[in-house]
Amino acid sequence: MQAALEITARYCRNEMEQYGRCVAASPASWQRDCHRLRLSMSRCAAAHPIVQQIRQDCAEPFAAFEQCLKENQASVMNCSDHVNAFLLCADQVKLST
Repeated sequence: MQAALEITARYCRNEMEQYGRCVAASPASWQRDCHRLRLSMSRCAAAHPIVQQIRQDCAEPFAAFEQCLKENQASVMNCSDHVNAFLLCADQVKLST
């Protein structure tokens, strides 16, 4: 998760700042008012090569985590082992050079 925030902050600074300003300006309705900016920030981060590499290299632990969430909607804390496995995988991904 830290890596995703760092990538977003580094490569999508403009999108992140616009979203942050929108959220700060609309405390009661930011989820609706800032939706377009959130999507823009997400698209920017998703386009980064390290995120694409994580999606490829960690597809299996992520799929297991998603499946756990579907099966444990009322108690998502049951999925902590799955999320930890995904995060461990993501932290080990390096871009091929």
